[in-house]
Amino acid sequence: MNQFDYLIVGSGLFGATFAYRATKAGKKCLVIDKREHLGGNVYCENVEGINVHKYGAHIFHTNNKQVWDFVNSIVEFNRYTNSPVANYKGKLYNLPFNMNTFYQMWGVTTPAEASAKIEEQKAEAVAALGHREPANLEEQALSLVGKDIFEKLIKEYTEKQWGRSCKDLPAFIIKRLPVRFVYDNNYFNDKYQGIPVGGYNKLVDGLLRGVECRTGVDFFTDYKKNWRHVADKLVYTGALDEYFDYRLGRLDWRTVSFKTRVEDFPNFQGNAVVNYTSHDQPYTRIIEHKHFEMFGQAVYDCPKTVISEEYSTEYKIGMEPYYPVNDDRNNSLAEEYRKLVADEKDVLFGGRLGQYRYYDMAPVIEQVLNIKDI
Repeated sequence: MNQFDYLIVGSGLFGATFAYRATKAGKKCLVIDKREHLGGNVYCENVEGINVHKYGAHIFHTNNKQVWDFVNSIVEFNRYTNSPVANYKGKLYNLPFNMNTFYQMWGVTTPAEASAKIEEQKAEAVAALGHREPANLEEQALSLVGKDIFEKLIKEYTEKQWGRSCKDLPAFIIKRLPVRFVYDNNYFNDKYQGIPVGGYNKLVDGLLRGVECRTGVDFFTDYKKNWRHVADKLVYTGALDEYFDYRLGRLDWRTVSFKTRVEDFPNFQGNAVVNYTSHDQPYTRIIEHKHFEMFGQAVYDCPKTVISEEYSTEYKIGMEPYYPVNDDRNNSLAEEYRKLVADEKDVLFGGRLGQYRYYDMAPVIEQVLNIKDI
């Protein structure tokens, strides 16, 4: 008889939540992670008393009360509201596109004026298309929001993210662009939003309390050939193509790198997230981590601050995969790999890497909460 009911590969939110549920159901789990820490990409590193989101900004948001109540049963979440700012050549614009943005862009002060300006620019883009559908991301975006917003807040930022011209990106990447004719800088429409008090490590530690975990362990080197001798079932949250030894070819990813530094003063940019939407800066955004958890006077009571410049790059072997590339080739190849999944007895593939789909945090947890038989 095996020592464990489940071997869980990866300690991110899918793996950690699964381990929590399985343990509550009386099952014994072993969680392994190739990194030297638990938590996957939500891991925080404490620097100068500030929880630094080591793998990029993670802001929890959901409309699902069950998910919100679940995570708050593990750790209390704070009141953080994501209201990013865009910096285009030194001029600042509020995001998402709302009346503040339109005032900053054109000086308009009423929804009717803003709507008329957008419709005027959209009409120009649609007329240029004639009777055909948009053939690429640039044409799609122009037909949705017009020239000014596209050129200042979308075009160069998107090209930095994807490493490709907007004319070379498929139109379906931007199906719609949210436009709000109200003065509302809250990026998300979700009812619930926040950051765990004390950082995401508190959430992961709570989910994995009482679970045997081993870090610095490579599944492919140490477990894949004989995992059935260790556990009855496998939960795999690594890269989908890697599990199958890339037999159908490699899936493409975008990855992200960070340049993080400590500043010897308390407030660098006054906001957690500032996007840099022109090619003048090579990074896509700057994250100032303290603003996720420190508000008002607390910002200044902490005498230093930590910022991270974020760079989007093409994935190369040995890097950390972050985002699936949603083009025709990769979507088709991923579907072929998913067909192979059906033949893997007693293996559950989960998470962004294991399913080759982009997920926010809440839907990952929701997936696990909805699994009926654990």
